[in-house]
Amino acid sequence: MVGTMAKIDDSVKKKVPELRFKGFTDEWEERKLGDISDKVKEKNKTGEFTETLTNSAEYGIINQRDFFDKDISNAKNLNGYYVVKNDDFVYNPRISNFAPVGPIKRNKLGRIGVMSPLYYVFRTHDIDKNYFEKYFDTVYWHRFMELNGDSGARADRFAIKDSVFVEMPIPYPTMDEQEKIGSFFKQLDATIALHQRKLDLLKEQKKGFLN
Repeated sequence: MVGTMAKIDDSVKKKVPELRFKGFTDEWEERKLGDISDKVKEKNKTGEFTETLTNSAEYGIINQRDFFDKDISNAKNLNGYYVVKNDDFVYNPRISNFAPVGPIKRNKLGRIGVMSPLYYVFRTHDIDKNYFEKYFDTVYWHRFMELNGDSGARADRFAIKDSVFVEMPIPYPTMDEQEKIGSFFKQLDATIALHQRKLDLLKEQKKGFLN
């Protein structure tokens, strides 16, 4: 085979994807986002966590200072920020060329941080996190957002009610197939990252030879 998230929109309509791993024949179901996730409401009331995170469409969830080269948040006001644990997902309504309806990214830093209340933070259950993460690297969920977003929003920010956001349909194969798809893309990402590091090293070596 070969399985891929491509043509996943047609998969939802047909209940069977055009491309999939061998051995899987069950029809794909559909779940609402609210059925497989819970909004994170925990705030940093005691000030226990001090690392402010941001959700970048291009780089994912990273330390705010790494993205802006400085701290944007006020350390004295972090008690009103949401606590973001490892593997939590975050929707950032800020629009960019990389994310026309705003990005949804997963915290893979391996540590807990805090995020502005402007973000929608949620925690998944009953779905493979790698599969779920890769779905939001596609554009197929954009259609739901475009049809259900609020009009009159700021030009740089997408607006959608939480109660509507959680109605987003998510393609839902069996857990075994989810894990197979998620593992495939995780390994592919690791291979790409390895070759990127090798490429960066070769560029540095070339630079050294030319100097």
